[in-house]
Amino acid sequence: MSELVLQSLYAGLLAGGYYALIALGLTLIFGTMKVINLAHGEMVLLAAYIAYTAESVYGINPVLAIPLAVAAVVLTSVMVYGLVSRIRQDRELNSLILTFGIGIVLTNFVLMVWSADIRSTNVPWFNEPVVIGEALYSTSAQVLFFLAGLGLTAALWWWLGRSWYGRALRAVASNRNAAMLMGVNPRTTEVISFVIAGLLAGIAGVALYTVAVIHPDLGHNLTIKAFVITVLAGLGSIPGVLVGAMLIGVAEYMTITLASSALQELTGMVMFLLVLFIRPSGLFGSRGRVG
Repeated sequence: MSELVLQSLYAGLLAGGYYALIALGLTLIFGTMKVINLAHGEMVLLAAYIAYTAESVYGINPVLAIPLAVAAVVLTSVMVYGLVSRIRQDRELNSLILTFGIGIVLTNFVLMVWSADIRSTNVPWFNEPVVIGEALYSTSAQVLFFLAGLGLTAALWWWLGRSWYGRALRAVASNRNAAMLMGVNPRTTEVISFVIAGLLAGIAGVALYTVAVIHPDLGHNLTIKAFVITVLAGLGSIPGVLVGAMLIGVAEYMTITLASSALQELTGMVMFLLVLFIRPSGLFGSRGRVG
């Protein structure tokens, strides 16, 4: 039993790495514009299917398809911003309705182009076992994208804290009017945030394709998972996203080991509700009002 628990902890931590990749883009948009992009999961799924096409049609390694996947998702993300930016009244509520509709359109687009069949990678290297000691097992893809999740989380945290545009983005998130008085163009920073969110979603989609099976209905579940992780982390907390993603990953795999795989998704929702009741600002969010 102890070996199973250790394996579950290890697998959950690795899963948390690419869960963080999936959630980072949603967290960035939510923190900047107070907009929950309900089409985020579908954009991640779009990147996954582009990686599948690159492998199945052209024989390209999915990792090498990252630039194409990122380009397609960034373009889609900017188009979503163009629609959201036109909302003048009740933007938080109306953007939910709009992005939910965009998500449905993207789901049906994926369904029409790639059909409803389940897809997974056939590249042998991604499924090669990585053994640590005598009890911990994983695949090469899980380790690769766990490290990618750590690296991109650190890079985004550094960019928000050290670069001019990162600080401008945080200023707009904190107080839009004050940022404008300081010479910051809110529209430019919002476009940049959507571009970066699209970049992260593109990489997350390729990661998803290499470590799991994909199908057209998966996008909605990805959005929910990303939103749960964002709430666990707290608004604007990039390190919190990584910690929250790992907590979700460990909780899910421990549930599979100790209870049933049928309860895997329920675990995350229970954690989500507990955080809302106990600490609505999230594990790493500020309790005080900002701005």
